[in-house]
Amino acid sequence: MTGKNVTRADLAQAVAYALGLPKHEAVVLAEQVLTEICDTLERGENVKLSGFGNFVVREKAQRVGRNPKTGVEVPIEPRRVVTFTPSHKLKDHVNGQTAGT
Repeated sequence: MTGKNVTRADLAQAVAYALGLPKHEAVVLAEQVLTEICDTLERGENVKLSGFGNFVVREKAQRVGRNPKTGVEVPIEPRRVVTFTPSHKLKDHVNGQTAGT
């Protein structure tokens, strides 16, 4: 997995290699995991992946925004947003630190 972005295909390839699965089975597995995460968030439930982080659905109220070019105020409709908070293990891993340091 090289480059700046990792795609679904890259994830499936990594799973296939790590588990010794045929690529088509790894693609199905990766897709099922991502679909389950999306479906759970769509229902308004949070997703907590130990050692990785938390995906949290938040409700944003209606508010007034402003067009920066014209200065005209416009209403911004209420909506749901997903936020991600990485775990301490993930933060340490990204920063090249090992457990216990």
